[in-house]
Amino acid sequence: MSHPSHAEAVVQRQLLAYNRRDLDAFTREFTDDVLIYRMPKSEPSLSGKAALTAYYRDNRFNAPDLHAELVSRMVVGNKVVDHERITGLSDGVTELIAVYETTAAGISKAWFFSGE
Repeated sequence: MSHPSHAEAVVQRQLLAYNRRDLDAFTREFTDDVLIYRMPKSEPSLSGKAALTAYYRDNRFNAPDLHAELVSRMVVGNKVVDHERITGLSDGVTELIAVYETTAAGISKAWFFSGE
């Protein structure tokens, strides 16, 4: 069995931190200039680590039952594509595809495609 790539290891660490609602560990895996996209919008919904930190502190990690189940994962070079099932938010179960682009410094871009 091979060791996970840098890209996969970074994404896995942020997923584990997400499920622990550990804001510091979660945001540590992102670059300072990270861009987050919620598709199909072409403009970033979050730009920079400060905005990412504030959003997850105020809108995700305050949900006591928050959990992301990894359904499947593909890794190609510096890209990681996760199929995730999110529970613990007010709207029930959310199916999404997350595409993460990584650099040596961490996750630099992420695109989220909702199942709705």
